[in-house]
This record gives sequence, structure tokens and C-alpha cells, in this order.
Amino acid sequence: MNYEETIVTRAGLTQAWTVLAAVQTYPQWTTSMQSVEPLDGPELRVGHRFRIRQPGLPVTVWRVNAVSEGRSFEWEARSPGVHTVAYHELTPLPTGGTRITIGVRQRGPLARPIGLITGAKTRRYLALEAAGLKAAAEAVPVSDAGQPVGDAGQPVGDAGQPVGDAGR
Repeated sequence: MNYEETIVTRAGLTQAWTVLAAVQTYPQWTTSMQSVEPLDGPELRVGHRFRIRQPGLPVTVWRVNAVSEGRSFEWEARSPGVHTVAYHELTPLPTGGTRITIGVRQRGPLARPIGLITGAKTRRYLALEAAGLKAAAEAVPVSDAGQPVGDAGQPVGDAGQPVGDAGR
């Protein structure tokens, strides 16, 4: 079973990645997630696992299996009979802004029956997550240098940490 949602934001790629890479903050901008708990550290890094609670779904541990810094990441979850991969892709647009594409692929002997049961909720959650990511990315303040800025007005990198002299 495959599900995908695409939306365009006026936010730049760096703004969108700042929000996307801060996976612990997802419950702040989407009602489709109640909590995201890092099990191996908060960084979006291959091999790191996150325990996610979503309304009406079993608690699931997702393992990051691919990261293209500043552009995309995938994580996967396994349960008896189903292997699920969720992907998140950011594409800069030539006219400015960023295309956000998020999706879920489910494989395995139970993927189809589970998809029939949870498909509508999966589509609804992807729409909530895409819209929430768009809004959160557009709310990231940008410095005069075009970089997102943190609470103290300092430019921040992709992980939300201060950069340059401000981060020392």
C-alpha cells in the first residue's frame, strides 16, 4: 500500500529542513502525533530510533534508515506481517519556496488488510502532517543572511543549533 501527500510552501529549503529535522517537535505542529521520544539521541541520524504515539494507532518505534541532509529522510517500522517506510522529501522550487512530499509505503503479507483498515486514517494523518510542516516552516524567522534564526535571534543550522560565532 502506498500513500503520498504533496504541498508547496513559500518557506525556503533551509526553513523547511529546520522544522522537518527536529522530529521531537512534530506534536507541536501536527495533531497526528501525540509524542515523539528519541531512543538513541535527538539527532536525525541513520540508526537512531524514535518511539511515536499517534491517536488511534499502536505506539510504534521508527528507525531512521536514510538521511540526505537538508533534503530528505526515511524511517521504517516493522510489525508482524508489515514493513512500513515513511519518507519525507523537500524539493526547492525555481520560483522560490519548497515542495514538501511525505508518504508511506507498506509491504508484507498483512500490508493490504491493514491498509484497508487504516488507509483513511493514514491519508488524513499525511494531510495533517504536510499542512503542519508547511505552516511551521513558514513561521521560522529568517535572518538577513537568509538563514533561520533561533529564539535569541541567532542564525541556526539544520539541527536548530546556533551557527558561526553565535554558536561558540
